[in-house]
Amino acid sequence: MSENKTKPTAMSPADFIAAIEHPTRRADAETILDIMQRITGWEPRMWGPSIIGFGEYHYKYESGREGDFMRTGFSARKANLVLYIIPGYSNYSDQLARLGKHKLGKSCLYINKLADIDMAVLEEIIQAGLDDMAKKYPL
Repeated sequence: MSENKTKPTAMSPADFIAAIEHPTRRADAETILDIMQRITGWEPRMWGPSIIGFGEYHYKYESGREGDFMRTGFSARKANLVLYIIPGYSNYSDQLARLGKHKLGKSCLYINKLADIDMAVLEEIIQAGLDDMAKKYPL
């Protein structure tokens, strides 16, 4: 069985953000870092080369595959900001309708820039994801 390729690294999240060339993307990453740290109460750490994660949980699927992963996190990519709300977004239609301009993947929320969205709603979504994770994977 294959291992999860995205694992914690020794790189500093602050160094990762400082290296972001685009000034708006860098400022948005600093803002999300502060928000996620405040909401979670956890120190950020890098997961792989480009994801800043908060918290951790151990999963085990019926297939037998198991591993550890972050509870929530984000990445500041060239094209957009990506927020990882691990349980996915199936129960968040109300919040997503109020969020503003965004796109969705299974566990990924894509945002061009924070100016495009309602920050209070973003905080609701982050907290809802953490609450859902705590139900499925208690701390």
